[in-house]
Amino acid sequence: MTNHPCEPAVGRSTAALEQAGRRRTFAVISHPDAGKSTVTEALALHARVISEAGAVHGKAGRRSTVSDWMELERSRGISVSSAALQFTYRDTVINLVDTPGHADFSEDTYRVLSAVDAAVMLLDAAKGLETQTMKLFEVCRHRKIPVITLVNKWDRPGQDALGLLDEIEERTGLRPTPLNWPVGTAGDFRGLLERATGIYHRFTRTAGGATLAPEEHFDADTAESIEGDAWRTAFEEHELLQLSEAVHDQAAFLEHRTTPVLFGSAVLNHGVRNLLDTLVDVAPCPPARRDVNGLPRALDEPFSGFVFKVQAGMNTAHRDRIAYVRICSGVFERGMVVTHSATGRPFATKYAHQLFGRERCGLDKAYPGDIVGLVNAAALRVGDTLHVGDPVAFPPMPMFAPEHFAIARVKDTGRYKQFRRGIEQLDHEGVVQVLRSDLRGDQAPVLAAVGPMQFEVAEHRMGHEFNSPMTLERLDYTVARGTCPEWVATLNSQRETEVLMRSDGTHLARFSTRWRLQSVQRDLPEAVLESLTLTEPGMSNTGAFRHS
Repeated sequence: MTNHPCEPAVGRSTAALEQAGRRRTFAVISHPDAGKSTVTEALALHARVISEAGAVHGKAGRRSTVSDWMELERSRGISVSSAALQFTYRDTVINLVDTPGHADFSEDTYRVLSAVDAAVMLLDAAKGLETQTMKLFEVCRHRKIPVITLVNKWDRPGQDALGLLDEIEERTGLRPTPLNWPVGTAGDFRGLLERATGIYHRFTRTAGGATLAPEEHFDADTAESIEGDAWRTAFEEHELLQLSEAVHDQAAFLEHRTTPVLFGSAVLNHGVRNLLDTLVDVAPCPPARRDVNGLPRALDEPFSGFVFKVQAGMNTAHRDRIAYVRICSGVFERGMVVTHSATGRPFATKYAHQLFGRERCGLDKAYPGDIVGLVNAAALRVGDTLHVGDPVAFPPMPMFAPEHFAIARVKDTGRYKQFRRGIEQLDHEGVVQVLRSDLRGDQAPVLAAVGPMQFEVAEHRMGHEFNSPMTLERLDYTVARGTCPEWVATLNSQRETEVLMRSDGTHLARFSTRWRLQSVQRDLPEAVLESLTLTEPGMSNTGAFRHS
């Protein structure tokens, strides 16, 4: 294969450029239960940074995966919080950001996708492209993030491989270009035909897929003698793909016109190494990130980065919180004093860590593409920029329009201080949006969420982390829009309408139904704003992207 397009140009030998060429920063996106956390675990296993995969027995007796560290995640068997893992494979530094596995946490997933340079779109071989997968794909399309597709669970009965390619092209608009091809139908997974070389990779099952699956490699003639009709069918389909020019083109992939496709079974660790090799060989390394003015920030400029996530309670032994910072330019050195763009004040980075799920260790340096965890970063919020030298700010994170609302009350009034501190922490992390008004006061803030499971997480964490159990009283509002301060009194006088203020200063008008919203819009067209930092341009008010 030719040199990777991210390799530094001749004469550009700065540490930031050289190290950026070794970075691949990506996220895995999928519908719930497509195997996302299992893929994350299998990638770490193949990179030999863990000795045994965690997800080996299914949800009923599932061991906890590296990326699912929260008690609620382990009990429910789904990811409800993003996590970062960094490891090295083939002298390339892999920064994998695991995303929440449920649609209710799409806001957290969006933040993750703002911090990566590529995405792996995971499909269930039986179900194909599902609703949540398409929503997340639209985020990638909007942000022009190149997408690699992995068809997972080929060891189980599923759809026809060629039919899946047709579905991908029809629904995403991307031309699928398979890099390998399954030998054996879904449910009868024999191995993989590597299309570029014609080599057959045959896998041997291991107990529960907990360890690396042994591989054997054969030429085409030997493969035919071993697999017979299964090989001949796979090879004929490969030739059909050749005739239709369904072959990888790096420029088209980076321009978001094609998607390389791989097949495998993450739970058996079959085909996972091929995904790692593909990430190293074709996924882009960090590009110049555009600032809030649309100007690209060169990789060899002084240090800059932005906070895309804040998380507390990752380790019960440490009552601290971590700000996840994506490095955009320059070299980060532990202990350096940077500028907090939002306040203009200096910020010390003494406690900087490399992250691996809930585990962490100190780091001395980091480069563009890396994810750094800054501990005890109480001053930092999601979307904040840190930099050295001349001022720079990256675009803020948009907040989704909430559709679910509940009044939060502390169960034990003697624990009000813990309650207030916990609510403030959940607001800073973006677990829920916190709304207040003079009428309701601070004793009973209103929590707002994109999906109802966010309330479940908030309630769980308030009781377990902040030792301040709370009750939630659901409110009969289903839609919110921005408004201006001068319209607050008028809107509050309308029936089934209430205005509260979000912690970022935005006034949100809440309506019982969309029909009620339409009625107010008709009577008071200037009072209700269609967007007020609720969503990013191109997004609908539910957080899903509109097709362009």
